[in-house]
Amino acid sequence: MTSTANAVRFSDEAAETVEGTSLWQDAWKRLKKNRMAVASAGVLAVVILFCVVGPWLVGYGFEEQDLAYGAQGASWGHWFGTDLHGRDLLVRSMYGGRISLLVGLCATAVSLTIGVAYGAVSGYFGGRLDAAMMRAVDVLYTIPFMFVVILFLVLFGRSMVMLFVALGAVSWLTMARIVRGQVLSLKQSEFVEAARASGVGHGGIIFRHLVPNALGPIIIYTTLTIPRVMLEEAFLSYLGLGVQPPMASWGLLVSDGANAMTFFPHMLLFPGAILTVTLFALNFLGDGLRDALDPRMRT
Repeated sequence: MTSTANAVRFSDEAAETVEGTSLWQDAWKRLKKNRMAVASAGVLAVVILFCVVGPWLVGYGFEEQDLAYGAQGASWGHWFGTDLHGRDLLVRSMYGGRISLLVGLCATAVSLTIGVAYGAVSGYFGGRLDAAMMRAVDVLYTIPFMFVVILFLVLFGRSMVMLFVALGAVSWLTMARIVRGQVLSLKQSEFVEAARASGVGHGGIIFRHLVPNALGPIIIYTTLTIPRVMLEEAFLSYLGLGVQPPMASWGLLVSDGANAMTFFPHMLLFPGAILTVTLFALNFLGDGLRDALDPRMRT
């Protein structure tokens, strides 16, 4: 009787051992164990709520001015203080966060679209086409991309759409190389041969089979591209080439605060602190995703 019970117990344990988990399930388990990544995700959620829901809870409008009040420090009525025009800095930081996050997401989407398509086509076809496409990437790497963005905005106007396109159009080079490397390692796999034998065309193999199997590195680099693009937008706004008044972004608020920081340091402190916390959270989350999705970390 005892031997039968032990046999049943061992068979159950063997069944549990045989049952495997996918890469995404393993990655989710590892990500949950990374306290810094989880905390960063929580911080990002708070920042998004702050920017999206916050303006509805504050009793001031984005352009509501009180010139007689002027620039004042933090108080119960104005938690972040006011700017030189007497506008509430808290609500302007909330609206500015919307613009900064939108720039980061949209410009990264442009970069993602160009880089994934370019790298996947290059890696899949290989040969002379791959060599020519990668040499073009090498040449573009030698060009100072920030000067290209500035020239693009000066020539075609300083609108939000041009800002999205300009930042995205110079941020796709590394993504293209990452996707190319993944496609080169996957294109000889059995599932690709099976798809080719079943009559699937080149486009279907690239975008329905190869790209989905390279999503891990793509997701990782995307999370690391968003903070970089946001920082570039902040730099452009500091130079006066980014978001234009009456709109606001964190970069533009930091620029205004830097011009008045001698007498009104709060104008620089609060927008700068929010921007810094957001960038750190995005980078820590990206590092956590990189560690979680690394196949070499699987047990």
